[in-house]
Amino acid sequence: MKLLINSIYLATEGEGIHIGTPQVFVRFQGCAVGCLNCDSKDTWDFTQEMAMNSESVVERVVELSGKIKRVSITGGDPLHPKHEAGVQALVKSLKSRGYYINIEAAGTRVVDELFDLLDFISFDYKTLSTGVSTRLQLIEKMAKQYAGRFQVKAVIETRVDFDQTLKAYQDLHAKNDLLPFSWVLTPSYNLNEAFPLERFKNVIEWNQEAGAPFRVIGQQHKWIFGPDQKQV
Repeated sequence: MKLLINSIYLATEGEGIHIGTPQVFVRFQGCAVGCLNCDSKDTWDFTQEMAMNSESVVERVVELSGKIKRVSITGGDPLHPKHEAGVQALVKSLKSRGYYINIEAAGTRVVDELFDLLDFISFDYKTLSTGVSTRLQLIEKMAKQYAGRFQVKAVIETRVDFDQTLKAYQDLHAKNDLLPFSWVLTPSYNLNEAFPLERFKNVIEWNQEAGAPFRVIGQQHKWIFGPDQKQV
């Protein structure tokens, strides 16, 4: 089976609740979501020249990982229907070798047959600045089916983004049957941008004023290497 792969590399998780955890990243090539503030637009095209045999992908993961039996599948959009069968086969192969597997989900789909195989799902909530939207019914479904195995992440660029995310949080938690889950705010740190200190301070302050319903976690890899460096 051929998989469209942008890159495979060993690095440290730079965002979300697993920040600081070393793992192998398998970055798929191809995405149709189209976030305006995406920092990986080089992964959008479904470039056939980047096709790899699934066996070669597994071999590369094993070669890079050593004793680190942890993989993050990202993109691009690894949940795009063009990738779905390949991702599922890859996950099964890696799970048979004892790997812990996280996937970065764009917040556009819940794929039960794949998610049931995974150890953890990072599920996006798209804010206004992305130009994309996430249906709250999908997050509700995640909370009911995958409690303890997922986080929601929202990129915050403006006060409008924060207010939108807070309302979504409040609307969801008005439903008393939902178990608590981690909802992370990521202050945006855009390409070619100096470190946005005021934005970070603002997001922290807004969260505190709202009663701290969220965790505010920046992108560690961008603090260290800058916002433009790849494969870190």
